[in-house]
Amino acid sequence: MAVLVVDDDRAIRDAVMRAIKFDGLECEAVATAREALQHINGEKGARPDLVILDLGLPDLDGLEVVRQVRAKGDDLPILALTARTQISDRVAGLDAGADDYLPKPFALPELLARVRALLRRIQIDATTTGIVPTGEVYQIEDLIVDCGAYRATRNSRHCNLTRTEFSLLEVLAKNSGKVVPRDMLLEKVWGWASPTLSNGLDVYIGYLRKKLEEGGEPRLVQTVRGVGYVLRLEE
Repeated sequence: MAVLVVDDDRAIRDAVMRAIKFDGLECEAVATAREALQHINGEKGARPDLVILDLGLPDLDGLEVVRQVRAKGDDLPILALTARTQISDRVAGLDAGADDYLPKPFALPELLARVRALLRRIQIDATTTGIVPTGEVYQIEDLIVDCGAYRATRNSRHCNLTRTEFSLLEVLAKNSGKVVPRDMLLEKVWGWASPTLSNGLDVYIGYLRKKLEEGGEPRLVQTVRGVGYVLRLEE
């Protein structure tokens, strides 16, 4: 599987590329948004399976790169890197469609763990890239979660979820009616539990709720304070 690293800081770019290659993955690295989009659009050969994207690029804001990719319906996994310290900046990255974010400075082992977790969500066969169908379909009230089709509908309305949002929903659906602890969600979806990710989990739950309730439907993802989340109608 191939990873594309996009960062204008050569030291970071080279260090991340070396670590990824040492982890047994193919990797290319570029310094600009223009080059990144060329790789993502297949203009430089085979598309990457995952992109590690710095949000502070010199020629085009990284958030705009994410938006352009998502606007085409492309669910390519994107791990955003940011030196911006405000939580609003990180939320903006998630809102744009990034699957995960990692603040700078970061530890390479944590970055690699997040890369592995994102790559575990996709399966490659000889001709296509996508989620391998499991055949499992879950219905919770008016919500239908089709794991095989990688599709969620509510009251017959399609919920346009990112890969990470769907992965969260899938774990909750498989345990509907039961409280899923925060650590379990972090490990199942990201393969890594840390305080930084814990904050990100709350953000993703917020965006999942927004999409599930877009048609004015009642809340299904309930918070159990100090424990985790449960998929059910509020009692």
